[in-house]
Formats: sequence, structure tokens, C-alpha cells
Amino acid sequence: MKVFIILSLVINVLCPPVYMHHVFIYGTLKKGQPNHSIITNTTIGQAEFLAYARTVEPYPLVIATKNNYPFLLNLPGKGQRVHGEIYSVDQKMLDFLDEFEECPELYQRTKVQLEVQDGDDEGENTLKPGSIEEAFVYSTNKYEPEWLLKPTYDNYDTNGDHGLPYHEDTSPE
Repeated sequence: MKVFIILSLVINVLCPPVYMHHVFIYGTLKKGQPNHSIITNTTIGQAEFLAYARTVEPYPLVIATKNNYPFLLNLPGKGQRVHGEIYSVDQKMLDFLDEFEECPELYQRTKVQLEVQDGDDEGENTLKPGSIEEAFVYSTNKYEPEWLLKPTYDNYDTNGDHGLPYHEDTSPE
């Protein structure tokens, strides 16, 4: 018994448990979108797809700025229930996402309640459909007043019918 306890302590010191965070992704980091390779890049950190989900409450998901960024406005109760993906990420990936999302200047990392959806018939979901999960989301409370007049979406796709593809403007201002 003493050997087991000592071995457990040694393992916990040499290989401490990694705390994982749930993050809800609704925009360019989703599968099939322009920045998805970031969430799968293991040199940045660890991320594991858990499930498809949608917000429990409606939120306005708008496309704004000259680069056509998708923004989830932090206005629960307005807009639509937004579809996206839940990932389990380590602290290194969460720190990278904070930087990538320009948090807290452009987006703010907040918590959101999500309803897990059925998978895409590939057996990928690891969370039970219909269950309610909590995750971090990068939403914003810093937006131009005219953004409230923009169309809202329930599911972002850079190539959607909206005709506003995402792009990075690399020209100097």
C-alpha cells in the first residue's frame, strides 16, 4: 500500500494532471472554416472536439468589420440560438485563443450555456445529445451601434449566402 501511495505521488509530481477547459467555437475556427487548422495545431496546445451544440439562449451573431469577422454580441435573449462546436482545450491552447481572439480588446471570454446536438453521423460527439453544458465563448460587448441593425445568423459559414467571406486584410492602414 505504501508503494502505491509513493508511486502515485511521484507520478502526480512528474506528470501533473492537465486541467481542460470547454470552449464553444461558432466562427472561423469551426470545421470547414478558414482558421480551423489553428484549433488542430498541437504545437499551439491541445484541443479535442467534443460535440456539436447550440446556445441555450439566443444571441445576435453578426458579420462585421472590413474583414467580415463573425461576432457573437453579448446580448443574451436577442438574435438566434447559435450553432457551433465544443472543444476541450488545455491552458496553453486557451492562452493562445485569448491572444488570437484579441481578448479582452476585441472579444471577451465569457461563459455560455449550450445544448448538445446530435453528431454528423460520424460518431464524433462525446457528450450526450440534449444535455446542457457550460463552456467559454469569445463574444463581445464592444461593438458599433449599427451592428445591432445587421442581419443575425444561427450558423456561421464564410461561404454562406450572406456574401461576406472572411478575409484578413494585411495592407497597412
